[in-house]
Amino acid sequence: MKSQVDPGHILQIGMGFFASKTLLSAVELELFTKLGAGALTGPQIATQVGLHPRSLYDFLDTLVSLGVLARSGNGPAALYRNGAEAAAFLDKKSATYVGGILEMANARLYRFWGDLTTALRTGKPQNELKTGEGSLFEVLYSDEQRLEQFLRAMQGVQMGNFKALVSKVNLSRYASFLDVGGANGFLSTVVARQFPGLRCTSFDLPAAAPIAKRLVAAAGVAERVQVVAGDFFKDPFPHADVITMGNILHDWDERQKKALIAKAYAAVNRGGLFIAIENIIDDARRKNTFGLLMSLNMLIEVPGGFDYTGAQFDAWCKEAGFTRTKIVPLAGPSSAAIAYKK
Repeated sequence: MKSQVDPGHILQIGMGFFASKTLLSAVELELFTKLGAGALTGPQIATQVGLHPRSLYDFLDTLVSLGVLARSGNGPAALYRNGAEAAAFLDKKSATYVGGILEMANARLYRFWGDLTTALRTGKPQNELKTGEGSLFEVLYSDEQRLEQFLRAMQGVQMGNFKALVSKVNLSRYASFLDVGGANGFLSTVVARQFPGLRCTSFDLPAAAPIAKRLVAAAGVAERVQVVAGDFFKDPFPHADVITMGNILHDWDERQKKALIAKAYAAVNRGGLFIAIENIIDDARRKNTFGLLMSLNMLIEVPGGFDYTGAQFDAWCKEAGFTRTKIVPLAGPSSAAIAYKK
């Protein structure tokens, strides 16, 4: 006798945008930051956040059912508080806040993903490029305030990966470290704090340099972290024992990926490492759903970018001259893809 097929899983995926937008709106409204000071009743939340009474409890109780909020009691006297994950990652006053990437998803990506079908049919981005505003990077790097907000968002989402990297990959025997596409310099500060013997360099476009210098100075490692301005396609990389790229390779097509890996090989000192920090897709392309979805996001955002498997990374790196590669899992769906140079 055949087991009955349940449509629940299909419906959960198909209507998943309901839950997604509920969370994104809660982040936009700074609900979790308001609750960071302590539990509140529904009416108190409505007053502080500015919510209409009609859907107040539907909104709050949806977040409870999703496991983001916790509730004590029932009715108007019930108290709502942040769940453990919301307290750690969605309260703006938390040192581990990752809501910046969700703010960007709400402001930009949510509406762009509405045109995924068009992207799949045309192979073309559906973001600012479509409206003639310029490429993603042209838009971001044209305004320092917008760029700093974007870089903070990237810092939040990469924080767990960077901390996992320095705990899982021992860099203490190396003398120099270079982060290509170093953004606001956050990875360099994490590495400098963990490995005091390393001289670190954060390398990115000139618009990012003042932002990186401020963060490096605030972190108290300015004497060991140098900020260098340059274009990683046009300019040679500074030489270093260890070169990293965090969420860089997936922005570009295969030809450009290979070009960046070749430049990394030329700049890595003998016996050194090249490390790509990405949502590496499993070789069978069955398990890392987030990595596959991120690759679809690259379709939405950039002309030729895509996420890739460990096997693809290995082939590109060996073609460039690296002798072997290894995949080290980091936080969540992300990994460090490490290439070794003799």
